[in-house]
Amino acid sequence: MKVAKWGNSLAVRLPAAVVEKLGLKEGDEIDLAIESDRELEVSRDQAVEERIERIRALRVPMPPGYKFNREELYDRGDREARYTKRESESENPGAAAD
Repeated sequence: MKVAKWGNSLAVRLPAAVVEKLGLKEGDEIDLAIESDRELEVSRDQAVEERIERIRALRVPMPPGYKFNREELYDRGDREARYTKRESESENPGAAAD
């Protein structure tokens, strides 16, 4: 690999074999660790995937036969209507202005 100037920083291009082995794509984060005086370890940063998995672990399955009813929520006062009656009768019903 060749070290090149990129703005005020130095940069290297990762060989295709490394990109493929780590499963990298544009925008991914990587970690670099110095192993010794002349060795560098490159690894894929798993922080984003770990956060997604933690969010997925919070999912709760809906009871069998559950059906979401927005109007029922409005009637109970859990949510405020996002559009007025006049807007709901316009040419674009459902096009709420948020």
